[in-house]
Amino acid sequence: MPVADAEGLRPTPDRVRETLFNWLQPVLPGARVLDLFAGSGALGLEALSRGAREALLVERDPGLAEQLRRAVERLDAGASATVLQADALALLRAPLHGRFDVVFLDPPFAAGAWTQALQLLPPWLADDAWLYLEGPAATPPEAGPEWAPHREGRTRDVHYSLHRRRGRAVAPADTLAPSPGSDDKPIA
Repeated sequence: MPVADAEGLRPTPDRVRETLFNWLQPVLPGARVLDLFAGSGALGLEALSRGAREALLVERDPGLAEQLRRAVERLDAGASATVLQADALALLRAPLHGRFDVVFLDPPFAAGAWTQALQLLPPWLADDAWLYLEGPAATPPEAGPEWAPHREGRTRDVHYSLHRRRGRAVAPADTLAPSPGSDDKPIA
């Protein structure tokens, strides 16, 4: 899928995306997915291709949102993918779209929106929700006390991690296995 040239747009690297979806494969079938700061939509659309029931892709930039709509149409995913042109943080202040099983939180690094988004997320989450965080390798975002760390990885530029809501039935570390040959690791 071609990616538009937009300020702050930095699609998740292919290797990171492959690792992430290997981690998530057991929980994706039938899941409702929220892709905040969707950008290229790669995470939300791949979740659909791997069995998610529904994906809400939230993108503020009108041009990127239109590109996402065209991609959804090309992929014939209109019944399960919704593109919403909106500011993700403003949207989270007025939860109207139900609760989600998997959330992708990968804002433009310069926006520094992780903390605010994490504070606004709880009403949007299923009890056993999973959270993917992606941020700069030098200053990775913290998920906060509501989230139990599950797995993490790093490239030269990106730190990525998967978390599950605390106080819920958390899967054992071997339930969501690492990708063969990857440098990701369970978080102890």
